Amino acid sequence: MSDTVFKTTTADLRSLIADIESGAIGLPDIQRPFVWPNQKVRDLFDSMYRGYPVGYLLFWKNGLRGDRTIGRGAGRRALDTRPRAPEMVIVDGQQRLTSLYAVIKGVPVVDKNWVRRTIRIAFNPLEERFEVADAAIRRDKAFIADISVIWTDSIFTVANDYLDGLTATRSVDAETVSRVQQAIQKLHSLEQFHFTVLELDANVSEEAVSDVFVRINSEGTPLNQADFVLTLMSVFREDARKQLEKFCRSAKKRDTSPLSPYNHFIQPSPDQLLRVSVGVAFKRARLQYVYSILRGKDLETGRFSEALRTAQFDKLQWAQEQVLEITCWHDFLHCLRTAGFRSGKMISSTNNLLFSYILYLIGRNEHGVEKDVLRKIIAQWFFMSAVTGRFTGSPESAMEFDLARLRDARDATSFVDILRRICGIALTHDFWKVTLPNDLATSSPRSPSLHAYNAALVLLDAPVLFSSAKMVDVLDPDVRSDLRVERRHLYAKPHLAALGVSGTRSTNQIANYAYMEDADHAKLSARTPADSVPGMVQEIEQEALERMHYFHALPEGWERMEYAAFLEKRRELIAEVVNDGYNALARGMDVGAGQGEDGVEQGDDDLEKMIALGESDGVEFKSTLRTNLHTGRKDERVQLAVLKTLAAFLNTNGGKLVIGVADDGTPVGIAEDGFANEDKFNLHLVNLVNDRMGPEAMLEMHPHFEDYEGARVLIVRCPRSSQPVYVKDGRSDRFYVRTGPSSRELTASETVSYVTNRFSR
Repeated sequence: MSDTVFKTTTADLRSLIADIESGAIGLPDIQRPFVWPNQKVRDLFDSMYRGYPVGYLLFWKNGLRGDRTIGRGAGRRALDTRPRAPEMVIVDGQQRLTSLYAVIKGVPVVDKNWVRRTIRIAFNPLEERFEVADAAIRRDKAFIADISVIWTDSIFTVANDYLDGLTATRSVDAETVSRVQQAIQKLHSLEQFHFTVLELDANVSEEAVSDVFVRINSEGTPLNQADFVLTLMSVFREDARKQLEKFCRSAKKRDTSPLSPYNHFIQPSPDQLLRVSVGVAFKRARLQYVYSILRGKDLETGRFSEALRTAQFDKLQWAQEQVLEITCWHDFLHCLRTAGFRSGKMISSTNNLLFSYILYLIGRNEHGVEKDVLRKIIAQWFFMSAVTGRFTGSPESAMEFDLARLRDARDATSFVDILRRICGIALTHDFWKVTLPNDLATSSPRSPSLHAYNAALVLLDAPVLFSSAKMVDVLDPDVRSDLRVERRHLYAKPHLAALGVSGTRSTNQIANYAYMEDADHAKLSARTPADSVPGMVQEIEQEALERMHYFHALPEGWERMEYAAFLEKRRELIAEVVNDGYNALARGMDVGAGQGEDGVEQGDDDLEKMIALGESDGVEFKSTLRTNLHTGRKDERVQLAVLKTLAAFLNTNGGKLVIGVADDGTPVGIAEDGFANEDKFNLHLVNLVNDRMGPEAMLEMHPHFEDYEGARVLIVRCPRSSQPVYVKDGRSDRFYVRTGPSSRELTASETVSYVTNRFSR
């Protein structure tokens, strides 16, 4: 028996509650999410009342035996405000003890939705029956509506008050009085109910504790490392855990305030953000040793040290402050949008998101990577890890491997280079040509390859099939539209059934789906594709039709292809579109760290600085997109001025156009153009560029809105283009370049010479 890692004792309910109040037992704060339904609390009291066993309580002894404990009382806390270690940390039985403590002390709990509620359990002394108190029971004089009064008031007062109320509704004889008094006394005596307590030794590892938990609790799920770390935070850094939980609670509430962590990608749980904090603090993805470190255990000597524990918690808290910094949080989420993703529905792995956040924080706060460069490399990384499913198998091992590579990073440049190198290793020629088409051979709507394809369509500004609606608007939860666009079958199930193809594994292949408007899908499914498609595309111009085929990976004559051959060819074409989307994203990384080729530091936060410096060869301001402020009417000349500036930037060394700011830097705002909202404004610009400069030019541009001195403005960043860009003006194609702070049109001969020298290298 010398190898036993625990000892068995008993403890009555009164002493357990006293130890919770004094701090001897480390029960997490009562304001932490409580997941039991009230019916389960009722059943617990009923079982104890009847003398039934209610399971073990599993405690783990704290290694720092010299620590004094503090309780919840203000008097004791006033003597010593430092957190002190409890003698015991509860491992199994937290919900039971929380239930008992909350009911007996009459204190509210917080449910899984972070709503405060009081657990009200009613008791009928005549029938010795427990119920969850509802409106009807609270009116019923046969019930004590809230049994908390049994322990907070005198039981004699409770009994007399109950009997007075009962007498008002029925005849009460001496036998009934006796039965009532005995039942109330028996309920009150639950304070003496004895629990079997297993006390695990302080030297038992967290892995062994988890194993013990599973073996003695058939309904339990294995405890993970995060459970242990969060328990320690409750003991030693309660304020830090509360901050963590407050952030997660706020992230669940829809709020568009810039100070709110709410977003469309993830409503994080405390254990998820804890993993990010651990990654930033200790450069570890595995929590295997973190718990021991935070307990103050020296992994070499096995001894516990309060100083070591304090130092490690300080490090973790420092990292958590970065993780919960709202500016960092939203800027990181902007990286996901930069990668073409628009909501959590497009993300297969939260591990990918969390690890990308770790990398973002390391790059930003430890290596000082310029904001715009950091956004792009994190977006590129996220896309890569999403399409490859990098963190879906053994996420902790993969994360440890990547973090180990980053130990060689010494500055911003090396940090970015390491991430780019990993991306290059993962996304080989064989991946695009073999692996990805093979991954697409699935019917799973949660496939990483499907989400990557949709993200690529966003990056490439693709339209919906047979429609002018944009995929980015369909996938963005912030965009509202009257159009009904859904992911629909290209080959409808009835048509496939006629071909002998059945079963969702075959009919619901990713390659058999595309986003379509309801009306178009109705036309496509009414007849076979071979019969319906010709009529649907007859009015589409050839160039637009070719673009539609490209974006939606449709082989030429697809509607007449044999189904299996169609799927195989379309998977290859989808992989090419995903590759093009990634390349469009990666091209943005050709700019040196922190400085664009236009000489202007990139990043949303540089707007004021940029305007203060004034117009240059890489920056120009336009008051409006289409409105002549003198006449107050739409003016084609104003639109042409915008187009020639954009083309000039693309044809020269890149630059930024700010729409909504006058030449002298005075804010005008996009409201002057009279669009219903920003989406309409952006859509007009996209259509204008597509029509007058070509869709390839629009793919190069990166527009985004910002606030400037109370006005809303649009910034369009244009990189140095690899192809010449012309502007259609009537029947003429005009060519512009940037010369100093202005855009100049070249003559025909000048254009030939410039294009030959600039683009033929």
